[in-house]
Amino acid sequence: MSALEWSLLILLGALWGSSFLFNKIALRELPHFSLVCVRLMLATTFLFLWARASGFPIRRSWRTWRDLAIMGFLNNFLTFNFTTYGQTHINAGLAAIIAASAPLFVVLLSHFLTHDEKMTRRKVAGVMAGIAGVAVIMGLDAIRGIGAHVWAQFAVLCSAVAMASAGIFGRRLKNVPPVVSAGGQAACSMLLMIPIAIIVDRPWELTMPGAATWGSIAGLAIIGSGVSYVLFFRLLATVGATNVILVNVLTPVSAVLLGVLFLGEHIELRHLAGMLMIAAGLATIDGRVLRWLLTRVTGR
Repeated sequence: MSALEWSLLILLGALWGSSFLFNKIALRELPHFSLVCVRLMLATTFLFLWARASGFPIRRSWRTWRDLAIMGFLNNFLTFNFTTYGQTHINAGLAAIIAASAPLFVVLLSHFLTHDEKMTRRKVAGVMAGIAGVAVIMGLDAIRGIGAHVWAQFAVLCSAVAMASAGIFGRRLKNVPPVVSAGGQAACSMLLMIPIAIIVDRPWELTMPGAATWGSIAGLAIIGSGVSYVLFFRLLATVGATNVILVNVLTPVSAVLLGVLFLGEHIELRHLAGMLMIAAGLATIDGRVLRWLLTRVTGR
């Protein structure tokens, strides 16, 4: 990846890292189906207005809408619901560690399902280093939760598999403008979520959420499902599924830094150690640093 693409990937990790914070606040007052549904409604509106302002037509062929529907099912419907359900039962740290396994699933699936993103020892080593770095950042308290709420952990793992599958499937949308892809998948997911939220949550019986919850929902919609997915589809078209899904090991770093900035938390030694491990893993996957070191050592 180029320096610009690495910068966009880091920015995407920062934006998606905020979703953990927004989810934590919004789930205090809203059940998760309703939260996901409202998030998708606002995201669809935001993205379609963005597409129209940019001059990109929403009208597409039925094949494109079919692919957007599949993408929305994998990348929004399954991912959001599994993650939100998991976070209602396990801590955000453990959820982040499990979600960080998505790049490993992409490496494995891409090897068998694509012709140009084959598995290499460098990729596997880099991804494993990144996952280990996430675990170090989250600490022993998060890891101790592995023994409890198995179904919630399995849900987050399913979310990681769904995101990995979406990354591979989404390659076929590379000729669609990113804002249209993002808005289309959000719209299709929203249509799936509306009847479920109505039947399960009976939203007319819920108490009206407060300002903090509405602010968090807006953050989830505009940042977590709007700008983020435009960046996601832009990167997916240029660098492939294996590289773009590395964002899952960057989001915990963002979550820690956001906690320091907005929640008064402190950076500990384990945070720095974990970030260094993640950086080493990404450098291993990129390969340029390793080639530079090899050149310095061998003189070739």
